[in-house]
Amino acid sequence: MIFDYLIVGAGFSGSVLAERLASQLGARVLVVERRNHVGGNAYDHFDDAGVLVHRYGPHIFHTNSRQIFDYLSQFTGWRQYEHRVLASVDGQLLPIPINLDTVNRLYGTNFTSFELEKFFASVAEKRNPVRTSEDVVVSTVGRELYEKFFRGYTRKQWGLDPSELDASVTARIPTRTNRDDRYFGDAFQAMPLHGYSRLFERMLSHPLIHVLLNTDFREVRDVLPYRRLIYTGPIDEFFDHRLGRLPYRSLRFEFETLEQERVQPVGTVNFPNDHAYTRVTEFKHLTGQEHARTTIVYEYPQAAGDPYYPVPRKENAELYSRYEKLAADTPGVTFVGRLATYKYYNMDQCVGQALAAFKKLAEGVRRPPAGAGAFEAA
Repeated sequence: MIFDYLIVGAGFSGSVLAERLASQLGARVLVVERRNHVGGNAYDHFDDAGVLVHRYGPHIFHTNSRQIFDYLSQFTGWRQYEHRVLASVDGQLLPIPINLDTVNRLYGTNFTSFELEKFFASVAEKRNPVRTSEDVVVSTVGRELYEKFFRGYTRKQWGLDPSELDASVTARIPTRTNRDDRYFGDAFQAMPLHGYSRLFERMLSHPLIHVLLNTDFREVRDVLPYRRLIYTGPIDEFFDHRLGRLPYRSLRFEFETLEQERVQPVGTVNFPNDHAYTRVTEFKHLTGQEHARTTIVYEYPQAAGDPYYPVPRKENAELYSRYEKLAADTPGVTFVGRLATYKYYNMDQCVGQALAAFKKLAEGVRRPPAGAGAFEAA
C-alpha cells in the first residue's frame, strides 16, 4: 500500500495534520514517531504512585482562538483551569507576572493601580530601540525588578544573558498594574479533562491513520512508499546539518512523589535566583486529580538533549532563513511545527499553524470522481 502522506512526528503539528487529512480528504496517512508514545512533549501518563504527570514538564493549554478551541473540543472535554505562578524572591513567594500585589508585598508599599503606573514610569530605563529581552524588561519595570525576577531565571533557562536574547523571550510575559495573578490572559484556558494522551489517541484513531512508534524517519524514508512528506522535526536535522547546527535548548526533569496531598500553593513556583533548577511544578493543581500523594517536577535547563526551544537570537534566525530556503526548494515536503520552522510556538499556535498547513494542502488536492478511490495530491 502507498500512503498519501508520511508524517514525521506525533506531536500537535503532526497529529492535527494526520487527523485533518484522513477525516476531511480521505487520505491514507502514516505517522512515524521516534519516541514510544504519541503526543510529543505534551504527553502525560500515570506515574508509579498513580499521579497523572506530564513527562516533559507542565503543559497548560490557553488560546484566544475559538476556532482552535472548538477544533480540539472534538477530541476532549475540558477542565477549566487558570494557571498561577509564584516566584521565590527575597524570601517571599510573589505573583509572576509582576502585578500590583507583587510590588506591594515586595516593598511593603500600598500602591493603587494608578500609583503603580507612576512607580514603573519613575524606575523604567527607556531603551530605543527595544532589541533584547533586557531592553523589554528594564524599559517597563526598571533595573531592580529585572534583576530580582528576570535576569537569573533567563540565564538559567537559556544559558545566555537577557541582553543576548531577542526581545520576544521576555515580551511574552506581561506586566500588570492590577491584581490579576493569572499567568495567562487568554479567553480560553483549560486542561484536557482526561489528559493530553487521551486527546491524541482520539485524534489519531481514524481508520486511515497508521502510527509507527519507536521509529526513526531516517531509517524508513527510503523503504516506506508515500506520495508526500510532512516533517515536524528539527529542520537542520532533516538536511543533515549541512549548513551547521541550529541551537536548541533542552531540559532535564527530576520527579519526586511526596506523602501528602499538596505541597505548593499554586501549580508552579519559579526560582529566578536560587538553585540550579528554574521552577517546580505540582501536577495535581493542573489536572484537578484527587489523590493522597502528590508528584512534583524540578526543571533543569541544559544545552544537550532533546530539542525543546529554538534559541531566539539574530544569528540563529539568519541560519534558519538559509535552511528555510532549502526547504522551499525541496519538492513534496511540508515543514510545520516549532522545530521545523524554528519558532517558539505555544501549543495553540502549533495547532493553528497545522490547520493553516492543512488548508493549503487541501487546495492542492485533485479530488477523484465518486467511487474512483483515494484522492491525488496535485
